[in-house]
Amino acid sequence: MDFKQKFKVFSPLIRNKYVVTTLFFLIWVLFFDQTSLIDRFSLLRNIKTLEKERESLKKEIQKNRDMINDLQTNTEKLEKFAREEYLMKKPDEDIFILIYE
Repeated sequence: MDFKQKFKVFSPLIRNKYVVTTLFFLIWVLFFDQTSLIDRFSLLRNIKTLEKERESLKKEIQKNRDMINDLQTNTEKLEKFAREEYLMKKPDEDIFILIYE
């Protein structure tokens, strides 16, 4: 099929005002509109990543709540936490800090 034959097939479609209007509308909605489909897909992808981040933060919050509860109820864990995190010591102890490179 050469160009002239293809043009004869599509010529009535191109001349039809409804087809042209529909085509224009579809192109407008796909690319140029304020809420174009491309923007919608990128926003949906962004929403999914934010939901995953939200779930991981919820897990971290729950882990921290459990740790706070343990530290408030168990004095041995509180002492261990203070020694490890804040390098606290008893008056007659020496602390050696090892730095690994």
